[in-house]
Amino acid sequence: MARLRANISMSLDGYAAGPGQSLEQPLGKDGEELHEWALATQSWRGAHGREGGESGLDDEWIKAATENVGATIMGRNMFGPVRGSWEGEDWNGWWGDEPPFHTPVFVLTHHAREPLELEGGTTFHFVTDGIEAALERALEAAGGKDVTIGGGASTVQQYLRTGLVDELTVHVAPVLLGGGRRLFDDLDGGPVGLQPVELEASPAAAHFRFARAVA
Repeated sequence: MARLRANISMSLDGYAAGPGQSLEQPLGKDGEELHEWALATQSWRGAHGREGGESGLDDEWIKAATENVGATIMGRNMFGPVRGSWEGEDWNGWWGDEPPFHTPVFVLTHHAREPLELEGGTTFHFVTDGIEAALERALEAAGGKDVTIGGGASTVQQYLRTGLVDELTVHVAPVLLGGGRRLFDDLDGGPVGLQPVELEASPAAAHFRFARAVA
């Protein structure tokens, strides 16, 4: 059965992005440090057309994040810094002509835009009628595979609040940001129904996996 999975990095003090997000610093001040563990792996570098990288435990968690994924959901802020109407904008995402998703991607937004088809099998669809509609479309597009939430923290929070997330993986990087966007704020009591099922750690990150209890 297809699942909705969320996969996100977080600082030791609970932030999934640093303060002062901007075009120059899309993850906020020092926010890129949250992902240094991932950027060092073979799997991440290979998915982004780069050579080299490290194997080992962190690399295995990157591989797991992309296994059996048929579609992705993300927030508009994750897609880019453009605000308001798309009219007159040619922003096509942070990832260039060939994004690393290779699946349909559904972007949550309040402003309609025609689908954006790029190289490598990635097509961005812009969904204006809410998170449930985005999930329904993503599950259909995934064709029986899982759907993953690509970020950011606000989008993960929205799905956690509704109880729709079947699996949550949190990668805790050994950094302190001191401000920004907290992952577990505004959850009305927390991610109810998710139980801890796995924990592994390297010097670069601690990896926590939570799953929905099966009745």
